[in-house]
Amino acid sequence: MNRRTFLSTALAVGSSGTLVAAPKEKVKIVSSLPRTGSAKGQTDGIVNAIKLAIADFEKVLPFEVTYLDRDDATPRTGTWATEKEEGIAEEAVEDKDVMAVIGPYNSGAARISAPILNRAGLVQVTPAATMPGLTKSGPASDADEPDKYRPGKKITFCRVCPQDGSQGPLSADFAVEELKIKSVYVIDDKQLYGLGIATAFKSRCEELKVKVLGHESVAPTQRDFQPLVKKIKAAAPDLVYFGGTTISGGAAIAKTMHAEEVNCPFLAPDACYALDFVNGVGVETLDAMKCFVTVGGIDPARLKGAGADFVKRYKEKYKTDPEPYAVYGYEAAAVVLEAFRAVGKKDREAVRKAVVSTKDFEKGVLGKWSFDADGDTTLQPLTVARIEKGKFRAVKVMGTK
Repeated sequence: MNRRTFLSTALAVGSSGTLVAAPKEKVKIVSSLPRTGSAKGQTDGIVNAIKLAIADFEKVLPFEVTYLDRDDATPRTGTWATEKEEGIAEEAVEDKDVMAVIGPYNSGAARISAPILNRAGLVQVTPAATMPGLTKSGPASDADEPDKYRPGKKITFCRVCPQDGSQGPLSADFAVEELKIKSVYVIDDKQLYGLGIATAFKSRCEELKVKVLGHESVAPTQRDFQPLVKKIKAAAPDLVYFGGTTISGGAAIAKTMHAEEVNCPFLAPDACYALDFVNGVGVETLDAMKCFVTVGGIDPARLKGAGADFVKRYKEKYKTDPEPYAVYGYEAAAVVLEAFRAVGKKDREAVRKAVVSTKDFEKGVLGKWSFDADGDTTLQPLTVARIEKGKFRAVKVMGTK
């Protein structure tokens, strides 16, 4: 018996001579999410799901996992802040017990943290940041994307949610196939997420020979949308598409459309798939409109097998239905925790390699999927929901074969 084996055995034997479990080595997972502000409802779900995943995996892990729930938002703005996101990433890098980061929620925040974590070789899995340029080059990306997020020349940024490169076009497909539109008016909020998804939606509409009657960019701080909505009413589109969030104009534009009697459907992306959007527009107003919101993935109520079991257990534990991002929160944690189990040692590089090389993953709740060579999930379905009686009712799943 070598000295290391002897010492390990000795440490596992109590004073009475009976065997006792050796203490597990400690590792940490950090999440960086906006825990204050308009996205708190979604991030509550993500955090709850991460905790549930850790509880599910802890018996098979060689480590004791500590989870650090960090807030990258400020109370003053209610949204993520560069200094907060940067600080969380740097803290994670410096703490050698941290083996993975889950987050962020926002694509703009990911642009800040991704290169910091990449230099350190610390793997990052986002449940929500959907900007295509974070992982792939393309028409909607900057010339130096995604290379500028990979200064260490390795893949460290992965996402379990579909990116906007699929959400925008699939939203356009839905509008043409299900709503039978021939014309559209597009609005974006000038932000990375909103502009990117609106551009992708518009491009697909043009491919489908839908007439784009106008494309307006609004400031995320704008509050009066009456002049814009009157302009839209005069154009008489078959649909209004908004690329942005609840607080950057989504709720206010929808509400103003109803007030100005613009009766065409309103379609918005996943950033508006939240209770704050419903409250911002108003339940009665939404019931009087045709308002649709998309979200990457499959509506939790439609999940089968392990997914359905997750929904049941989540409701039992947290006394509420999980939102779609809770599902992605669980999946992000599950792929990290499975890497911990497979690697079996406290080694950032080994964990990174295990995560980014994930193939045919089935230990989560979304069924079988893989990360592609860029860190994107191979699952790219899109759920379209109509808001009725204050609830998101799934009406169509796009992008499935």
